[in-house]
Amino acid sequence: MKLKNVLIASCLLFACAANAQTFTLKSTDIGGSGTKKEEFNGFGCSGQNVSPELSWENVPVGTKSFAVTLYDKDAPTGSGFWHWVVFDLPASTTELKAGAGNVSAGLLPKMAIQGKTDYGVPGYGGPCPPPGHGFHQYLFTVYALKTEKLGLDANASPAVVGFYLNQQTIGKASIVMYYQR
Repeated sequence: MKLKNVLIASCLLFACAANAQTFTLKSTDIGGSGTKKEEFNGFGCSGQNVSPELSWENVPVGTKSFAVTLYDKDAPTGSGFWHWVVFDLPASTTELKAGAGNVSAGLLPKMAIQGKTDYGVPGYGGPCPPPGHGFHQYLFTVYALKTEKLGLDANASPAVVGFYLNQQTIGKASIVMYYQR
Protein backbone atom coordinates (compact mmCIF):
# COMPACT_ATOMS: atom_id res chain seq x y z
CA MET A 1 0.00 0.00 0.00
CA LYS A 2 2.81 2.45 0.84
CA LEU A 3 4.49 1.88 -2.54
CA LYS A 4 1.17 2.64 -4.26
CA ASN A 5 0.86 5.94 -2.33
CA VAL A 6 4.43 6.90 -3.20
CA LEU A 7 3.77 6.18 -6.89
CA ILE A 8 0.56 8.24 -6.85
CA ALA A 9 2.32 11.15 -5.09
CA SER A 10 5.19 10.97 -7.61
CA CYS A 11 2.77 11.04 -10.54
CA LEU A 12 0.98 14.05 -9.07
CA LEU A 13 4.30 15.85 -8.56
CA PHE A 14 5.33 15.24 -12.17
CA ALA A 15 1.90 16.35 -13.41
CA CYS A 16 2.18 19.59 -11.44
CA ALA A 17 5.70 20.20 -12.73
CA ALA A 18 4.56 19.60 -16.31
CA ASN A 19 1.84 22.25 -15.87
CA ALA A 20 4.13 24.83 -14.20
CA GLN A 21 4.32 28.11 -16.07
CA THR A 22 7.70 29.22 -17.32
CA PHE A 23 9.21 32.68 -17.19
CA THR A 24 8.33 34.08 -20.63
CA LEU A 25 9.32 37.17 -22.62
CA LYS A 26 6.84 38.42 -25.23
CA SER A 27 6.47 41.32 -27.64
CA THR A 28 3.63 42.74 -29.70
CA ASP A 29 6.21 44.51 -31.91
CA ILE A 30 8.70 41.77 -32.77
CA GLY A 31 8.73 38.04 -33.15
CA GLY A 32 10.62 37.12 -36.27
CA SER A 33 12.30 39.71 -38.43
CA GLY A 34 13.04 43.28 -37.41
CA THR A 35 12.02 46.30 -39.45
CA LYS A 36 13.24 49.83 -40.17
CA LYS A 37 11.32 50.85 -37.03
CA GLU A 38 13.82 48.97 -34.80
CA GLU A 39 16.88 49.67 -37.01
CA PHE A 40 19.55 52.04 -35.70
CA ASN A 41 19.86 55.55 -37.15
CA GLY A 42 23.60 55.99 -37.69
CA PHE A 43 26.64 53.87 -38.67
CA GLY A 44 25.24 53.87 -42.23
CA CYS A 45 21.74 52.82 -41.13
CA SER A 46 18.66 55.02 -41.47
CA GLY A 47 16.07 53.36 -39.24
CA GLN A 48 13.79 54.93 -36.62
CA ASN A 49 15.75 53.34 -33.72
CA VAL A 50 12.63 52.55 -31.65
CA SER A 51 12.99 49.86 -29.01
CA PRO A 52 10.13 47.33 -29.22
CA GLU A 53 7.44 46.77 -26.61
CA LEU A 54 8.47 43.90 -24.33
CA SER A 55 6.49 42.15 -21.60
CA TRP A 56 7.12 39.19 -19.33
CA GLU A 57 5.11 36.84 -17.17
CA ASN A 58 5.47 33.97 -14.70
CA VAL A 59 8.24 35.75 -12.81
CA PRO A 60 10.48 33.47 -10.72
CA VAL A 61 9.84 33.50 -6.98
CA GLY A 62 12.33 35.73 -5.16
CA THR A 63 12.76 38.25 -8.00
CA LYS A 64 13.79 41.65 -6.62
CA SER A 65 14.53 43.45 -9.91
CA PHE A 66 14.93 42.95 -13.65
CA ALA A 67 17.41 43.75 -16.39
CA VAL A 68 16.90 43.72 -20.16
CA THR A 69 19.60 43.36 -22.79
CA LEU A 70 19.83 43.20 -26.57
CA TYR A 71 22.84 41.35 -27.96
CA ASP A 72 24.03 40.51 -31.51
CA LYS A 73 26.31 37.49 -31.44
CA ASP A 74 26.77 37.68 -35.22
CA ALA A 75 28.41 41.13 -35.27
CA PRO A 76 31.82 40.94 -37.00
CA THR A 77 33.70 42.15 -33.93
CA GLY A 78 35.04 38.92 -32.46
CA SER A 79 32.96 39.54 -29.33
CA GLY A 80 29.44 40.34 -30.56
CA PHE A 81 27.73 43.68 -30.03
CA TRP A 82 25.60 44.98 -27.14
CA HIS A 83 22.69 47.09 -28.43
CA TRP A 84 20.78 47.70 -25.18
CA VAL A 85 21.51 47.29 -21.48
CA VAL A 86 18.83 48.26 -18.92
CA PHE A 87 19.05 47.30 -15.25
CA ASP A 88 17.64 48.10 -11.80
CA LEU A 89 14.08 47.76 -13.12
CA PRO A 90 11.81 47.34 -10.05
CA ALA A 91 10.32 43.90 -9.40
CA SER A 92 6.85 45.34 -10.11
CA THR A 93 7.85 45.98 -13.75
CA THR A 94 6.29 43.55 -16.24
CA GLU A 95 6.50 45.59 -19.44
CA LEU A 96 8.63 48.09 -21.32
CA LYS A 97 6.66 50.25 -23.73
CA ALA A 98 7.81 50.76 -27.32
CA GLY A 99 10.36 53.57 -27.32
CA ALA A 100 11.43 52.98 -23.69
CA GLY A 101 15.02 52.74 -24.91
CA ASN A 102 15.01 56.44 -25.80
CA VAL A 103 16.81 57.94 -22.78
CA SER A 104 15.04 61.28 -23.08
CA ALA A 105 11.52 59.82 -23.43
CA GLY A 106 11.14 59.08 -19.71
CA LEU A 107 9.27 55.81 -20.31
CA LEU A 108 11.27 53.71 -17.85
CA PRO A 109 10.74 53.59 -14.08
CA LYS A 110 12.79 56.35 -12.40
CA MET A 111 15.14 53.88 -10.68
CA ALA A 112 16.04 52.08 -13.94
CA ILE A 113 19.44 52.64 -15.50
CA GLN A 114 20.20 52.44 -19.21
CA GLY A 115 23.82 51.47 -19.50
CA LYS A 116 26.29 52.12 -22.28
CA THR A 117 25.95 50.08 -25.44
CA ASP A 118 28.72 49.17 -27.84
CA TYR A 119 27.70 52.28 -29.77
CA GLY A 120 29.30 54.12 -26.82
CA VAL A 121 26.15 55.74 -25.42
CA PRO A 122 23.33 54.66 -23.08
CA GLY A 123 19.91 53.71 -24.40
CA TYR A 124 18.61 51.51 -27.17
CA GLY A 125 20.72 51.26 -30.29
CA GLY A 126 18.93 49.14 -32.87
CA PRO A 127 20.30 46.63 -35.36
CA CYS A 128 22.69 47.85 -38.03
CA PRO A 129 24.46 44.82 -39.52
CA PRO A 130 26.92 45.36 -42.37
CA PRO A 131 25.23 45.26 -45.80
CA GLY A 132 25.37 41.79 -47.34
CA HIS A 133 26.50 40.15 -44.08
CA GLY A 134 23.34 38.04 -43.93
CA PHE A 135 20.85 37.67 -41.13
CA HIS A 136 22.04 38.51 -37.63
CA GLN A 137 20.33 37.13 -34.52
CA TYR A 138 19.38 39.87 -32.09
CA LEU A 139 18.69 38.35 -28.70
CA PHE A 140 16.39 40.29 -26.34
CA THR A 141 16.72 38.87 -22.82
CA VAL A 142 14.97 39.75 -19.57
CA TYR A 143 16.78 38.71 -16.40
CA ALA A 144 15.01 38.11 -13.08
CA LEU A 145 17.50 39.16 -10.40
CA LYS A 146 17.91 38.35 -6.72
CA THR A 147 18.99 41.89 -5.86
CA GLU A 148 17.16 45.23 -6.08
CA LYS A 149 20.18 47.06 -7.51
CA LEU A 150 23.31 45.93 -9.33
CA GLY A 151 25.36 48.74 -7.78
CA LEU A 152 26.46 50.06 -11.19
CA ASP A 153 25.84 53.29 -13.08
CA ALA A 154 25.20 54.17 -16.72
CA ASN A 155 28.96 54.29 -17.43
CA ALA A 156 29.48 50.59 -16.74
CA SER A 157 30.52 48.67 -19.84
CA PRO A 158 28.15 45.99 -21.15
CA ALA A 159 30.71 43.33 -20.19
CA VAL A 160 30.78 44.52 -16.58
CA VAL A 161 26.97 44.67 -16.45
CA GLY A 162 26.90 41.14 -17.88
CA PHE A 163 29.29 39.94 -15.17
CA TYR A 164 27.02 41.35 -12.45
CA LEU A 165 23.90 39.98 -14.16
CA ASN A 166 25.35 36.48 -14.24
CA GLN A 167 26.08 36.72 -10.50
CA GLN A 168 22.51 37.79 -9.64
CA THR A 169 20.27 35.94 -12.15
CA ILE A 170 17.62 33.54 -10.86
CA GLY A 171 15.79 33.25 -14.18
CA LYS A 172 15.88 34.59 -17.71
CA ALA A 173 13.78 34.52 -20.87
CA SER A 174 14.59 35.58 -24.43
CA ILE A 175 13.18 36.42 -27.88
CA VAL A 176 15.23 36.33 -31.08
CA MET A 177 14.74 38.92 -33.80
CA TYR A 178 16.50 38.48 -37.14
CA TYR A 179 17.67 41.39 -39.26
CA GLN A 180 19.80 41.93 -42.36
CA ARG A 181 20.65 44.76 -44.74
